[in-house]
Amino acid sequence: MAKTISINAGSSSLKWQLYQMPDEKVLAKGIVERIGLKDSIFTVKYGNGEKFEIITDILEHDLAVQKLLEALIQLKIITDYKEITGVGHRIVAGGEIFKESVVINDDVLAKIEALADLAPLHNSANAAGIKAFKKVLPDIVSVGVFDTAFHATMPEVAYRYGIPKEYYEKHQARKYGAHGTSHDYVANEAAKLLGKSVTDLKLITAHIGNGASITAVCHGKSIDTSMSFTPLAGVMMGTRSGDLDPSLIPYLMEKTGISDIKEMTEILNKKSGLLGVSGISSDMREIIEARKSGNSDAKLAFDMFSDRIRKYIAQYFAVLNGADAVVFTAGIGENSNWVRSEIINQMTWFGIAIDEVKNVARAKGIISTEDSKVKVLVIPTDEELMIPRDVEKLKNYS
Repeated sequence: MAKTISINAGSSSLKWQLYQMPDEKVLAKGIVERIGLKDSIFTVKYGNGEKFEIITDILEHDLAVQKLLEALIQLKIITDYKEITGVGHRIVAGGEIFKESVVINDDVLAKIEALADLAPLHNSANAAGIKAFKKVLPDIVSVGVFDTAFHATMPEVAYRYGIPKEYYEKHQARKYGAHGTSHDYVANEAAKLLGKSVTDLKLITAHIGNGASITAVCHGKSIDTSMSFTPLAGVMMGTRSGDLDPSLIPYLMEKTGISDIKEMTEILNKKSGLLGVSGISSDMREIIEARKSGNSDAKLAFDMFSDRIRKYIAQYFAVLNGADAVVFTAGIGENSNWVRSEIINQMTWFGIAIDEVKNVARAKGIISTEDSKVKVLVIPTDEELMIPRDVEKLKNYS
């Protein structure tokens, strides 16, 4: 059977999963960490819980890909590179150019790199992963799967900003969103659980991890989402501030003596959110433990986090003119019954109620009460699976 590998390349990491297609079986998965540094960590998980790990210097993505492919042979996961018939690359920003997954050629790659302004921490790294695979396996079909593509269906009223028209027309200044593959996946899985077609449902999907976004899904299509021009906007997150008054930025720069806007952007992206408010951690598990111990900053961080998510969910009840279900997914959304309760239990006006017997840590499925007018679901996301699915759709047309 054909095998497809999905790739999520970061600036210093490369996550991957190898699938047997079309039955979507995961044969192996792993990560290369600390690319470009000494003592890089290369991990492969395969078989029946088997694990292979080495620490070595991997200074570039090309070498990471080479090590990965050599390990697949060495560990007898594959016998020949020709077994891999497609590679799918997760790409964060597709801008207005890429509204669906595409086969990657030189022109597409150049456009992905040109879109790096929209996701400077991601697109350049994604392009590096594409180049690395093309160098080692030049004839393999490469497909780009874009985080923003699912949100390409947003109406203009949702994606435009209240700024001069020329900024949109000349500089593409608009909302793009993110986490699209996750929102798409859980919306379709929610429809299966509810026994309906996704085209018959109005859903609010909450991807809540270290990065978090909320999306209004109407009849299977995204019509609004909380992340905006970049993944910095929207709800408060692990290390990201989420929405704030733009005038606050020059005010803080003047007061603190920060002269480089890149430094301030770094603070808002990596030193804010749960970490910034609590002063403890960006990890919700540590926040909850500190909150239980009476730490007031941790309590405030937890409350602010829940408050911002609740407000976005409430907005999207209005955008959708009612919803059939709220769907929680991603690390915190799937695992934290505390967060889910805090968000939903203050929304009873909408006719929504959690069954606390069902709402346990790592719950799956429907966790709302029988009489809840709006269902509440917990669905583990599988963003990686969306990638080989799109590769399979497109590789016969390359």
